[in-house]
Amino acid sequence: MKLALPLKLALSWLTVLPLHVDDVDRKAAGRAIAYTPVVGLLLGAFVVGVLTLLSVSNISALVAGFLVVGVVALATRGMHLDGLADTADGLGCYGPPERALQVMKDGGAGPFGVVTLIVVLGAQAAALPHAHWGVVVLAFATSRAAFGICCMRGVPAARPEGLGALVAGTQHPMLVVGTWVVLAAAAIPLGWRAVVAVVVAGALVWLLVKHTGKRFGGITGDVLGAAAEIALLAVLVIA
Repeated sequence: MKLALPLKLALSWLTVLPLHVDDVDRKAAGRAIAYTPVVGLLLGAFVVGVLTLLSVSNISALVAGFLVVGVVALATRGMHLDGLADTADGLGCYGPPERALQVMKDGGAGPFGVVTLIVVLGAQAAALPHAHWGVVVLAFATSRAAFGICCMRGVPAARPEGLGALVAGTQHPMLVVGTWVVLAAAAIPLGWRAVVAVVVAGALVWLLVKHTGKRFGGITGDVLGAAAEIALLAVLVIA
């Protein structure tokens, strides 16, 4: 079956699937961002399958959680984790926006990035094995829906090049709001905590976008990765 071009592009960006799309412009990139929650649903279903396989073994829940976190990192090329670490280092450094952006671009993880990765990955690993399968799927869908908030119209790019510049401002606010309303509605059968988790995740991502806008002058690809990991953690922990 032939995949729709925006979904194919979203999958090629967010997973290790061997898909390639030529001639990616802002219009195509914007459509791909709109499809990222679908990629989150697929990742969530994949994670549920891995958790189910691990549950029949005799390994501890925490070890299973760390294994799943590692598998997800491999399945997504670790891009979001790199973005989370770089964003933490950028926010933690002194100096003007140019200095923060240079720190983020240097590549190596500094102390802020390392500590953030330890805390976030540890919390995800501890929460995943105990989460209802529906919560896991919801968490991954919500985490990828975070990209929509980052790329809403009116949100500028911090650099004139890179992924941030390609996707910044491409998402209509009504589409973003509609996506999050659907996620909140989908959370209702999972209980009120799941609904609250989606709302909190969206609020945290919006606060991140506002703060990075003040600190960096806009979003970067790293901010998108950080937003996804923060939203994922919020839903897993709260729900």
